[in-house]
Amino acid sequence: MNYLKGLNTLDDRLTPNLVPFDVPADETELPLSQRTVVTSVVQHLQTAMSAGPPPVTQLVGTDTLSKQLVARQAAEALGLHLNRMPAGLLPTQAAELEALARLWQRECLLLSVALYLDAHEPGAGAEPEGGTKPVELPLRRFLARSQGIFFLSTREIQADLGSVTTAFEVKKPTPAEQQAAWTDALGDAAKSSPPLLAGQFNLNVSTIRQIARRVSEESGNHGRITQEQLWDTCRVNTCPRLDLLAQRLEPKATWDDIVLPPDPLELLHQIADQVRYRSRVYDEWGFRKALNRGLGINALFAGDSGTGKTMAAEVIADDLRLNLYRIDLSGVMSKYIGETEKNLRRLFDAAEDGGAILFFDEADALFGKRSEVKDSHDRYANIEVNYLLQRMETYSGLAILATNMKTNLDEAFVRRLRFIVNFPFPGFKERKRIMQKIFPAEVPKEGLDYDRLARLNLTGGSINNLAVNAAFLAARSGTRVNMPLILSAARAEFRKMERPIQEIDFQWQNPEGTVS
Repeated sequence: MNYLKGLNTLDDRLTPNLVPFDVPADETELPLSQRTVVTSVVQHLQTAMSAGPPPVTQLVGTDTLSKQLVARQAAEALGLHLNRMPAGLLPTQAAELEALARLWQRECLLLSVALYLDAHEPGAGAEPEGGTKPVELPLRRFLARSQGIFFLSTREIQADLGSVTTAFEVKKPTPAEQQAAWTDALGDAAKSSPPLLAGQFNLNVSTIRQIARRVSEESGNHGRITQEQLWDTCRVNTCPRLDLLAQRLEPKATWDDIVLPPDPLELLHQIADQVRYRSRVYDEWGFRKALNRGLGINALFAGDSGTGKTMAAEVIADDLRLNLYRIDLSGVMSKYIGETEKNLRRLFDAAEDGGAILFFDEADALFGKRSEVKDSHDRYANIEVNYLLQRMETYSGLAILATNMKTNLDEAFVRRLRFIVNFPFPGFKERKRIMQKIFPAEVPKEGLDYDRLARLNLTGGSINNLAVNAAFLAARSGTRVNMPLILSAARAEFRKMERPIQEIDFQWQNPEGTVS
C-alpha cells in the first residue's frame, strides 16, 4: 500500500534488524587495490544478474571498515541502496526467520536495495553437537529462502550457506597506499611522519583519516602536529581489546636499567632495530615482494627465572613506544575443540595492526613438542601446535616467547624463530651492576659494600626482591638502608628458595668492629 502511494521506504518491521554502517556516509575514497576489488565485484554481479539470480558475494578478510566501503561502492555502481544487518540479529525461530526472509524479498522486488550481512564473528563459545555454530544456521536458512543482492562479511570463506556464493578477499591497503593516505590526510603538517607511521601501523584509509582529524582538532587551528602525537594516537587506536586473554604491561625499564653480557644485549638491540626499520627493508628495498612468509619478527628469550626476560621485553616496548601484552595462558587454553585456536587467532589479529607486542610467558606450556597420536586428545593437541606454527609464520608483528625450559619447545618453532636470546645466570660483575642500579635515587642508603653484595649468588629477580624487603625493613626501623638490613633480607630470600645458608655469609662487621 505504501509503495502504491509513493512512499518508497523500507517496511518498519525491518528496522529493528538494521544497524548503521561504521564508516561515515561521505567516506567514499578507496585505494587502488580496493577499488580493483570493487570493479571485480560489480562486473561479476552484472554478469550473474543477466543470467539469473545473483550469487551471495562474500567479502573475506579482517578489515571490517574496508569491506563496508567496498560493498557500499559496489552497490552504488549497481544503482542500489545498501542496508546493513548483523547476522547475530537474525531470528532463531523458524517462523520468524521465514517471515523476515519473505519481507526482505518483497522489498527487493519493490525497491532498489541490497543487504550487507555482517558475519565477521559468526559464532561464539563452544560448538554444539553437529558442529554448526549458533549464528550460522539462521544465516543459512535466511540466504536459502531469500533472493536479491547480498554482501556477506566474513573473516574466512564460509561454505554450505544454502545458496551459490562468490568470495572476494578485501585486504588492508598496501604500505605504499597507507603512506600516500597519511600524506594526503596530514598535508604539510608532518611531512616526515607518513613513512614512519605506515611502516609500523597497518591501518585502513578510514582509520588514517580519523586519526589525522582527531590529532588536528586536538592541536587547534594554530597548533603544530607532532610525530609523537600521531604515534601515540595510532598506538591507542590499535590497542587490542584483550583483557580476558592478555595482561597489558606498562613498560618502565629502559636500556640503562637492564644488565646483560654484551652478546645478548646486542641481540636485543637488533630486535628493536628490525622493528624500527622494517619498512625500509621490506618496502623500499623490495623484500616484501620477494618473501611470502616470515615478514614478522619473533624471538625466544630463554633462561632461568629472574634473569631478565620480562624486563627485556619491557625495554624493547619502551624503546619502540609500543604496547606490551603478556599472554594469559589460562585464558587462551580451552578444553573445547577449536577454542584455543580461535583465542590465538584473536590475539594475533588484534596485534596485526602494529600497535602491540605479544609476550608469551612460560611459552613451553603452549608451544610444546608434538607427541605421538595415541588418542583424540593427542590429535587435537597436535592440531593446536600446527596452527601456531602456521600463524607464527604469517604474523607480521613482534612476538616474544619466554621460557625457562628451552628444550621442551617443538623443533619446528625453533626453526621459525628469527632470534634466540639466552639469558645467562648473572656473574659477579653483572650482580654488582644490578646491586648498584636496584635502589631508586630517592632511597636513603649508607655504607653499602657492593663487592660484598655481589658475592650473593642471586638472579636479578631475587636481587630486586631483597632490595624491596630491605627498604621495608629500613622504613620500619626508621633508618637508612644499610648492609645489615640487606643481608637480613638476603637471608630470607635464600630460605625462601630453600638454599643452604651459612650464617657467617650474612653477618656484617661495621667499621667500628661491631658484628651485625
